Amino acid sequence: TLFRSQLMADETLFEFLHMEIVSHVYKSHSHGQEEQEPAKCLGVLEQMGFRVGQGLIERLTKETPTFKDELDILKFICKDLWTNIFRKQIDNLRTNHQGTYVLQDNRFH
Repeated sequence: TLFRSQLMADETLFEFLHMEIVSHVYKSHSHGQEEQEPAKCLGVLEQMGFRVGQGLIERLTKETPTFKDELDILKFICKDLWTNIFRKQIDNLRTNHQGTYVLQDNRFH
């Protein structure tokens, strides 16, 4: 279908963008040396990922009422956040009732 084709095109474009960003970060931190600085590059990529995630959460929660408790936060993560990122809800949520939660997505690699 047209929607599925568009979805596949979006994912492909995102993968190419991701590869180019990683490549650019590693090239810009090599400073003409053969050996790149992996720790520094990973730090830069982690900072970028943190900022992108923070921006996504801010955008998704802009019109959402304040969360009342952990259960509201987990519902948001399992339904809204996961759906926006992976286009599906989480498959399973487990807890030990002591503040530890395990989210399971059967398609997550």
